[in-house]
Amino acid sequence: MPISATPRPPGSPGNQPAVTNGKALAVVTTIFFMWGFLTCLNDILIPHLKAVFELNYAKAMLVQFTFFGTYFLMSLPAGRLVAALGYKKGIVAGLVIAGIGALGFWPAAELRVYGAFLGALFVLATGITVLQVAANPYVALLGPEQTSSSRLTLAQALNSLGTAIAPIFGGMLILSNTAMSGEQIAALPAAEQLAYRTAEAHAVQGPYVGLAVALVLLALFVFLFRLPALNDTTEQADHGHQHSYLDALRKRHLLLGVLGIFFYVGAEVSIGSFLVNYLSMPTIGGFSEQEATHYVSAYWTMAMIGRFAGSALLARFSPSRLLAIFALVNVGLLTLTMMTSGNVALYSVVAIGLFNSIMFPTIFALSIERLGPLTSKGSSLLIMAIVGGAVVPYLQGVLADHIGVQASFILPLLCYGYIIFYGLVGARAPAAGTQGG
Repeated sequence: MPISATPRPPGSPGNQPAVTNGKALAVVTTIFFMWGFLTCLNDILIPHLKAVFELNYAKAMLVQFTFFGTYFLMSLPAGRLVAALGYKKGIVAGLVIAGIGALGFWPAAELRVYGAFLGALFVLATGITVLQVAANPYVALLGPEQTSSSRLTLAQALNSLGTAIAPIFGGMLILSNTAMSGEQIAALPAAEQLAYRTAEAHAVQGPYVGLAVALVLLALFVFLFRLPALNDTTEQADHGHQHSYLDALRKRHLLLGVLGIFFYVGAEVSIGSFLVNYLSMPTIGGFSEQEATHYVSAYWTMAMIGRFAGSALLARFSPSRLLAIFALVNVGLLTLTMMTSGNVALYSVVAIGLFNSIMFPTIFALSIERLGPLTSKGSSLLIMAIVGGAVVPYLQGVLADHIGVQASFILPLLCYGYIIFYGLVGARAPAAGTQGG
């Protein structure tokens, strides 16, 4: 997720030899992979916990509400932590915090309490929020400012690779057993019911403990690796200025862009969260939950492919117009998804991932255009807007409980409708001479 780079003064510690920066970029992109993997694993966790605790859709979506709500609550504290520690130590701190959160799945499974899983997710998401705040600007600053977009595109592709692999990994290790319905569980003797629920809760222990170990080892590697510090750039854009977040929000294209990020992330996460349950419906695919995870993987793989193709298109066409076109296509695909069944509904919902590809980086880049010294504040606000991934899936869950899963896709459809508006009208930045603040 791109954050505008602050120009480095000549001779600053950030001006490292190209080889050093190249190695540093290789190390940091593995972190983008890890948080993409952890984020998308929620799409597998949701149907699993829904079955274990016999939740309705709204309660199951508390997984995403907790995870993405953390961005809103912890983004500004994470910014202060990174400002105090610097980028490298901030990345290490984020990895360690995420590792502690992943380790929390062990006691949560032992307790077999849904709230304990949500608590572990909150800690995990706090670590990822710190990583977002630290790693995004760090990648942008690792080299010339004019090539920051290409570095961020590469990092995002690795992020997408993580989101593509996670559903298959989760399907094999978490959804490997056939989930029983509430009626089937109720028909079992009390001792067998307890044994079944215990086994299902414990299915998440091994994968998440393994991830905790991997996160801590990665933190140790980053700590020992001689990354360029870039300490001189930490919050440099605001030195000597008294700008507030309200000043930033007075920029119309930023305010509308914050809403754009909110609605885009909400739509993307909501669709991914419902895919397993949606594709398991007899009228759509009739798949087992494990079989459906392959289509969740395809949804995120399409986003990765689209990022490579989209980067070439963005170099030739207007980003705002291309954004509007891609959002319009997704409105059409969601309409097909809602109005049809079988393979047409299946492939149309998976194809949405392809057209999601350019939306986040494009909205982000358009929103911070010509913000000048307000860029840092604008970037923080855009990161906070990722809370859309908490709100929209929960609201779609409420809709699904009342009107059905298929009809509930009207909510992400409306979100893409707003993105069409932003691409055509809302993204217009002020003229170069009027961006002060």
